[in-house]
Amino acid sequence: MSVERVTYRLGDADLILETGKIGKQANGCVYAQWGGAAVVATICASSSVTEGQDFVPVTVEYNEKFYAAGKIPGGFVKREGRPKDKEILVSRLIDRPMRPLFEPSFGHELQIVPTCVSADGVHTQDILAVLAASAATTISDIPFHGPVAACRVGFLNGKYVINPTFKEIEEADMEIVVAGTKDGFTMVEGGANEVSEEVMLGALAEAEKFIKEMCVLQEELQKKAGKEKLPLNPLDVTLLNAAAIEADATPLLKKACFQDGKINRGIAIAKVQKELAAKYAEQLEDPVQAKLFATLMDDIQYTLLRKSILDDGVRIDGRKTDEIRPITCEVNVLPSPHGSALFTRGETQSLAVCTLGTALDEQSYDDIDGERSDHFILHYNFPPYSVGETGKLTTGRREIGHGNLARRSLAPMVPSREEFPYTVRVVSEIMESNGSSSQASTCGGTLCMLAAGVPMKKMVAGIAMGLITEGEHYERYKILSDILGEEDHLGDMDFKVAGTKDGITGFQMDIKIPGVTTEIMQKALEQARVGRLHILSIMEKCIDKPAPLAKTAPQILSMKIPVDKIGALIGPGGKNVKALCAQYNCTINTDDDGTVTIYSKNGMDAEAAKKAIKGMTEDPEVGVIYKGTVKRIMDFGAFVEILPGKEGLCHISKLSHERVEKVSDVLKEGQTIPVKLLEVDKMGRLNLSYIDAIEK
Repeated sequence: MSVERVTYRLGDADLILETGKIGKQANGCVYAQWGGAAVVATICASSSVTEGQDFVPVTVEYNEKFYAAGKIPGGFVKREGRPKDKEILVSRLIDRPMRPLFEPSFGHELQIVPTCVSADGVHTQDILAVLAASAATTISDIPFHGPVAACRVGFLNGKYVINPTFKEIEEADMEIVVAGTKDGFTMVEGGANEVSEEVMLGALAEAEKFIKEMCVLQEELQKKAGKEKLPLNPLDVTLLNAAAIEADATPLLKKACFQDGKINRGIAIAKVQKELAAKYAEQLEDPVQAKLFATLMDDIQYTLLRKSILDDGVRIDGRKTDEIRPITCEVNVLPSPHGSALFTRGETQSLAVCTLGTALDEQSYDDIDGERSDHFILHYNFPPYSVGETGKLTTGRREIGHGNLARRSLAPMVPSREEFPYTVRVVSEIMESNGSSSQASTCGGTLCMLAAGVPMKKMVAGIAMGLITEGEHYERYKILSDILGEEDHLGDMDFKVAGTKDGITGFQMDIKIPGVTTEIMQKALEQARVGRLHILSIMEKCIDKPAPLAKTAPQILSMKIPVDKIGALIGPGGKNVKALCAQYNCTINTDDDGTVTIYSKNGMDAEAAKKAIKGMTEDPEVGVIYKGTVKRIMDFGAFVEILPGKEGLCHISKLSHERVEKVSDVLKEGQTIPVKLLEVDKMGRLNLSYIDAIEK
């Protein structure tokens, strides 16, 4: 097999897609390089076929090798282990735009493995991984309605930047990843610092041109090295008595599908299916016929739902297309945590809990992009009982993806370490789910942080939008606000938008049709903005400003010390700072710039520790008056501690203008007196005078 490649000039380096050199036993393999970043992506299909499959069994396993950045993995086992959150998020980034473009009737299990083998810390690897995965699939013999392409768009200093560097991403007001085909967008995901809907639409327009060019580039590689596509494996049998079953089922399902409440609908639909299955029991003894029967039941519900929305503007729960379900908000629903909230929207409910910790509680990351830490953490849990099911309590890709979206939406409004020197952890426990629990987590996260006393810049709310279309070019369509789980499953789009009153902070879009037009996006964003403002108005009635910090929250004091005094504070092997922590029952954290942060459950302990640190690191100044404590009385004077650990001598002659026979006639041990530092002699000794006695 000959080596084939295509190139495209992207920014400061060539984007290269190459095949034929490595991974030749895979169905498709592409090596992609941009600058110093490189990804090898493969796709393989299983040898066996599962007939009648109604879904695409595809898995994406993006992985990063530490050697890509010239690093050795940390820890005892010097080997890459289970996928990191970043790898899972990139896997989802690849999976979501590609999955709808495979044919379920192909029947083979598919596995896509993009591996980051080189990283330069400048050019992003995730976009390269999407392009490599799509290109590998496009040139393979696996049927695929692609290619797919993606790009990142940053909004920096009022200008759009296509595929910004890591540094530019950090400085940008907005960064989104857009994926799509030549026909339209298939996925949007990103975060922003309160950008307008117009700015986001502008970013989509910028991304559209690049995506089309990348699709053309992949097609050029396919012409050079593409394999002939394998045949599909559609079922060669049909459902017996299909027309009769459909005639029997349609009126019954129409009534069942529009029952009030998710549970009631589920019970009613199951009852209809059970009755019909009993009527046609003889033919449904055949497993293939049973599978085709179940598919027909889904198809009827699909048609009924969409027809009701498009023709009558009525959804299965009776709402109008732009109507939002009833919302209730409560805060401080738990007695002990620092902050808690219960956000309920229809049949979706998040119990959100905020915990305030110290700098030592920050989340640390160590991957090929470098070591870093974050003072804002959000964890999302989706237990099986939230949908009335049994199962294992696990943290899967869904939990990580939904939690990342909620965190990204809230992060721009969380105060910085300098403004609020706490580590903030939010946990969203989904207690019920029927439509966008990630956006319920965003709303609940805002409420519980305010209840915990976190001085958020602004309140954030989120909403999930849906779409129902008809026609090859979407001649008819309806945009839905606050979609239900059924509308997500049977609809064409799931578009989540979060933000403040003044702009967008987070968004994520997945679609099941070939692409969404700019017109649809524009209307969806406006409808989402109106819905977001409605939700915020309800949340504000519950709590609209930070509550006082809980008594159980750590007490924090900050102070600055000279950088050259850091060593003295810490001491050999941390001896000094450990002693202070033990003495004052606190935690002390020192930054390289001389910022010292003291954490304690007791405010008096924190103040005492601050005073001690000040004494250890502050140099006494001549001419300054101190409140000192008499430590020892001698015949010739008294030793007075003016700063923790720093004593000076107040000579008997400096106790009064008049003659003093005995020091004890004027002072007592333990007495607090004002003294003035007269001088620091050549030996470093402090000479003091007693102010009150002199003034008298």
